[in-house]
Amino acid sequence: MRLDKFLKVSRLIKRRTVANEACDAGRVMVNDKPAKASAQVKPGDVIEIQFGTRNVRVEVLELKDTTKKDEAADLFKYL
Repeated sequence: MRLDKFLKVSRLIKRRTVANEACDAGRVMVNDKPAKASAQVKPGDVIEIQFGTRNVRVEVLELKDTTKKDEAADLFKYL
């Protein structure tokens, strides 16, 4: 699954266009490497996102094309 789509489906970032912009600005890392929006993610990957002064680090647990709001948190775990 594409990184930008995973960020949207998991609700880590609200919209896919915002996820694209974050990737283009270099604020998203996958497995400690800067990632493009088109990068493929798989279970076990570690994603780090910089939100201003705060960093969020999560591990991908599962991939789904769509989720309900209450199930979105099951797709990743905070590290």
